[in-house]
Amino acid sequence: MKLWVVFCLAVLWVELQNGACQQVKRRKDVGENRIRPGGKRGKIRNPKIKDVGGKGQSLLTHVLDKGRFVRLGQTTTLTPGKDIELRCKGNSIGWSYPTYLDTFNDSRLSIKHSDKYSQLILTSPSAADTGSYSCWVIVCDGTECEMDHERTYASYIYFTDRDNLFVPSAIHFEIVYLRPDKPAVVPCRVTDPQAKVSLHREVPPEEITANETLVTYDPTKGFILQSPSSELQGVFYCKAVTRGTPQISTKYQLLYVEVPSGPPFVSLEASPESVRGGDNVNFTCTVLGEPEVDVSFTWSYPGQGRRPVHIHTSWRLVMRGMGHITRVTQSVMTVEDMETIDFGNYICKAKNPRGETMVSTNLISK
Repeated sequence: MKLWVVFCLAVLWVELQNGACQQVKRRKDVGENRIRPGGKRGKIRNPKIKDVGGKGQSLLTHVLDKGRFVRLGQTTTLTPGKDIELRCKGNSIGWSYPTYLDTFNDSRLSIKHSDKYSQLILTSPSAADTGSYSCWVIVCDGTECEMDHERTYASYIYFTDRDNLFVPSAIHFEIVYLRPDKPAVVPCRVTDPQAKVSLHREVPPEEITANETLVTYDPTKGFILQSPSSELQGVFYCKAVTRGTPQISTKYQLLYVEVPSGPPFVSLEASPESVRGGDNVNFTCTVLGEPEVDVSFTWSYPGQGRRPVHIHTSWRLVMRGMGHITRVTQSVMTVEDMETIDFGNYICKAKNPRGETMVSTNLISK
């Protein structure tokens, strides 16, 4: 009897050990293999990375009907007359658009900002609104803010109009300056990127062939003259053809510039060079420069702050030689009824976007 009891207890102990081992094994299998119901193996999903609009992506979108959105590419073709709404994601956004909309303070354009995006709305767009539209994220550090160049998005939008193949211009006869040290652009832009465009000289009649090296055409800019020379002077126009009758652009006067780019070339003279007390004297500061580059003047003189003076500034274009053109800018300072305090050194400082130049002359008494 005792042997039978011992045998039963031994069998029970073995059964309990086997059950414990199988339970541990099942828990291990579940933990290591992650078996889903139905025998399928599940995939481990990584957390999604938020789209922040990196390179090659665009946060500039076009709002369509019924709340649909389309991300704009580098170029977009739209129909004039239909209002457009552009959106850019972010709570601090800057915008850029064709400059003439600002020049004429066009009420058709409006920009609104919200916490999540900024929107640009243009009502009744026309062929003249063709151009580059862009937005960018503004990053601020305290009171200083700047454009985030890594998050800038742009699209060149064509408002294609069969009656206006060329983007209309408020100027009917434009001047294009030719320089030997930089490309020149004849700005006959089109509203249809598929239009075939050619450049023509008016007198003598001649077509200037685009050859992809010296003369190229970009529908967003116009004809680009890579190395312009004085031989390209004259009156030009562009011709565009899509389907039907060709259209002619605004006329362009191409002028060759003699003075190269750089800081002002300045001269200063007094008239008369020597005076007595009670006389009047004119100081003329003259700058020869590029036709469209503005020049500003600053004067320093012995009686500054204590003696009244008159300053007059003017400019004109001057032809120098065969077709060479130069802008002559002058600032004339007049001192009347000379006194002892007025004798001494007169300094003229001329400044343009490329630098500044300072000259001086000494006024003595007879």
